[in-house]
Amino acid sequence: MQNTRLNNLFDAITRRLGQWFFNPWRRFSLLVISFFFGFFLGSAVVTTSGQTAEWDVVTAGILLVVTEFGSRSFYRHTDLQRRSLWVESLHLLKVGLTYSLFLEAFKLGS
Repeated sequence: MQNTRLNNLFDAITRRLGQWFFNPWRRFSLLVISFFFGFFLGSAVVTTSGQTAEWDVVTAGILLVVTEFGSRSFYRHTDLQRRSLWVESLHLLKVGLTYSLFLEAFKLGS
Protein backbone atom coordinates (compact mmCIF):
# COMPACT_ATOMS: atom_id res chain seq x y z
CA MET A 1 0.00 0.00 0.00
CA GLN A 2 0.98 3.56 -0.41
CA ASN A 3 2.29 5.53 2.53
CA THR A 4 -0.62 7.98 2.84
CA ARG A 5 -1.80 9.93 5.86
CA LEU A 6 -4.83 7.67 6.22
CA ASN A 7 -2.63 4.54 6.24
CA ASN A 8 -0.29 6.15 8.77
CA LEU A 9 -3.26 7.07 10.97
CA PHE A 10 -4.69 3.56 10.73
CA ASP A 11 -1.32 2.01 11.57
CA ALA A 12 -0.89 4.33 14.56
CA ILE A 13 -4.38 3.51 15.88
CA THR A 14 -3.89 -0.25 15.56
CA ARG A 15 -0.46 -0.03 17.20
CA ARG A 16 -1.89 1.93 20.14
CA LEU A 17 -4.81 -0.47 20.55
CA GLY A 18 -2.40 -3.40 20.46
CA GLN A 19 -0.35 -1.81 23.23
CA TRP A 20 -3.50 -1.03 25.20
CA PHE A 21 -4.74 -4.64 25.00
CA PHE A 22 -1.28 -5.96 25.90
CA ASN A 23 -2.21 -5.42 29.55
CA PRO A 24 -3.44 -8.80 30.88
CA TRP A 25 -6.40 -7.36 32.80
CA ARG A 26 -7.71 -5.45 29.79
CA ARG A 27 -7.29 -8.53 27.64
CA PHE A 28 -9.12 -10.70 30.18
CA SER A 29 -11.95 -8.16 30.52
CA LEU A 30 -12.37 -8.04 26.73
CA LEU A 31 -12.53 -11.84 26.60
CA VAL A 32 -15.14 -11.95 29.40
CA ILE A 33 -17.20 -9.31 27.60
CA SER A 34 -16.99 -11.40 24.44
CA PHE A 35 -18.25 -14.47 26.32
CA PHE A 36 -21.19 -12.57 27.80
CA PHE A 37 -22.03 -11.02 24.43
CA GLY A 38 -22.12 -14.53 22.93
CA PHE A 39 -24.44 -15.61 25.73
CA PHE A 40 -26.72 -12.65 25.07
CA LEU A 41 -26.59 -13.26 21.33
CA GLY A 42 -27.62 -16.89 21.79
CA SER A 43 -30.58 -15.95 23.97
CA ALA A 44 -31.67 -13.22 21.57
CA VAL A 45 -31.44 -15.44 18.50
CA VAL A 46 -33.43 -18.24 20.12
CA THR A 47 -36.21 -15.99 21.34
CA THR A 48 -36.59 -14.03 18.10
CA SER A 49 -36.40 -16.99 15.72
CA GLY A 50 -38.53 -19.21 17.92
CA GLN A 51 -41.33 -16.70 18.26
CA THR A 52 -42.86 -17.40 14.86
CA ALA A 53 -41.46 -20.96 14.51
CA GLU A 54 -40.86 -20.44 10.79
CA TRP A 55 -37.12 -19.73 10.74
CA ASP A 56 -35.94 -22.40 13.19
CA VAL A 57 -34.21 -24.63 10.63
CA VAL A 58 -32.57 -21.74 8.79
CA THR A 59 -31.36 -20.18 12.05
CA ALA A 60 -29.96 -23.51 13.23
CA GLY A 61 -28.06 -23.90 9.97
CA ILE A 62 -26.62 -20.40 10.17
CA LEU A 63 -25.57 -20.90 13.79
CA LEU A 64 -23.95 -24.22 12.89
CA VAL A 65 -21.91 -22.59 10.11
CA VAL A 66 -20.86 -19.71 12.39
CA THR A 67 -19.75 -22.01 15.21
CA GLU A 68 -17.86 -24.30 12.84
CA PHE A 69 -16.09 -21.30 11.29
CA GLY A 70 -15.13 -20.14 14.79
CA SER A 71 -13.83 -23.57 15.72
CA ARG A 72 -11.85 -23.86 12.51
CA SER A 73 -10.20 -20.49 12.95
CA PHE A 74 -9.38 -21.19 16.61
CA TYR A 75 -8.04 -24.73 16.29
CA ARG A 76 -6.25 -24.26 12.96
CA HIS A 77 -2.99 -23.12 14.54
CA THR A 78 -1.15 -25.58 16.71
CA ASP A 79 0.92 -22.86 18.41
CA LEU A 80 -1.11 -22.29 21.57
CA GLN A 81 0.91 -19.31 22.81
CA ARG A 82 0.56 -17.12 19.71
CA ARG A 83 -3.19 -16.84 19.19
CA SER A 84 -4.37 -13.36 18.39
CA LEU A 85 -6.84 -11.46 20.52
CA TRP A 86 -9.46 -11.51 17.79
CA VAL A 87 -9.31 -15.28 17.41
CA GLU A 88 -9.60 -15.78 21.18
CA SER A 89 -12.52 -13.36 21.46
CA LEU A 90 -14.27 -15.09 18.54
CA HIS A 91 -13.76 -18.42 20.28
CA LEU A 92 -15.22 -17.17 23.56
CA LEU A 93 -18.14 -15.62 21.68
CA LYS A 94 -18.78 -19.08 20.22
CA VAL A 95 -18.51 -20.70 23.64
CA GLY A 96 -21.00 -18.23 25.12
CA LEU A 97 -23.38 -18.78 22.21
CA THR A 98 -23.21 -22.56 22.57
CA TYR A 99 -23.65 -22.38 26.35
CA SER A 100 -26.69 -20.16 25.91
CA LEU A 101 -28.23 -22.57 23.42
CA PHE A 102 -27.75 -25.46 25.83
CA LEU A 103 -29.40 -23.53 28.64
CA GLU A 104 -32.33 -22.60 26.40
CA ALA A 105 -32.72 -26.28 25.47
CA PHE A 106 -32.77 -27.23 29.14
CA LYS A 107 -35.44 -24.59 29.77
CA LEU A 108 -37.60 -26.00 27.01
CA GLY A 109 -37.07 -29.56 28.23
CA SER A 110 -38.22 -28.90 31.77
